[in-house]
Amino acid sequence: MTTDHARREFAALTAPRAEAELSERSLLCLPLGSLEQHGPHLPLDTDTVIAERFAHRLAAYVADRHDLWVGPAVPYGLSPEHARTPGTVTLDLHLYATLLGALVQEYVRTTPVRCVILVNGHGGNRGVLEALVHQLRHTHDITAIVLHPATIAAGRIPIDRELPEVHAGILETALMLALVPDRVRLDLLPSEALPDPGKRQAIGRHVLDRGITWPWTSDDPALATHGVIGGDPRNASPELGQKLLASALYASAHALDRLDTAASPGTPETLRRHHASHS
Repeated sequence: MTTDHARREFAALTAPRAEAELSERSLLCLPLGSLEQHGPHLPLDTDTVIAERFAHRLAAYVADRHDLWVGPAVPYGLSPEHARTPGTVTLDLHLYATLLGALVQEYVRTTPVRCVILVNGHGGNRGVLEALVHQLRHTHDITAIVLHPATIAAGRIPIDRELPEVHAGILETALMLALVPDRVRLDLLPSEALPDPGKRQAIGRHVLDRGITWPWTSDDPALATHGVIGGDPRNASPELGQKLLASALYASAHALDRLDTAASPGTPETLRRHHASHS
């Protein structure tokens, strides 16, 4: 397993090396983030940092069995739920989908890559990405999947929390403490405890209910405290963050392995047979 992140960084290649290094067996990873408020203690680019750092760790983690290359991160996303807070930059829905489609089209045009992995660090991007992977497959005849590392990790590692982890709580804070601890400012959190268990019902109704979609906002005091929707970030630790990352890496690696075993038309099994016929 290699730890040479630069060797897997697409933008660091020269043009001749890009032509020599990438093949139809290569996987291209695009980290997707956002620029939005993350409480008083985390930077605006938290989601981008998590997506980008995770993508590079994944490339190293699977280097013995997958030729995974990481492209430059897309640092803006869909953040209308945070638009009323300072520093948040959110893209229009159509613009965002068009941008990602255009980027993938260019990577497919200029490289032999036939499989694109979107590593998403922002929950607000999820809805459009679920539709986009289908469009990318049909438009470009490629395989495209989305990995949501924070969601994967949260589903596998128990977190002792007072409220569901939605935004800037224990989960994201722990990941940032593991990835870039110098950018986490727990000293800027207010002295009083953040979680209010009384918010649980409102969070469940307006944010987590899968049956009804509400246009919630993170400046709503019924949902958030200082922009945080989740457990008290002071309960996060680098050790928890490392466990979350390890779990997400393990599950994501197995997802990449499944790209070689799926067996429906136009899916990675078709690509696997195509690769074998050209090797």
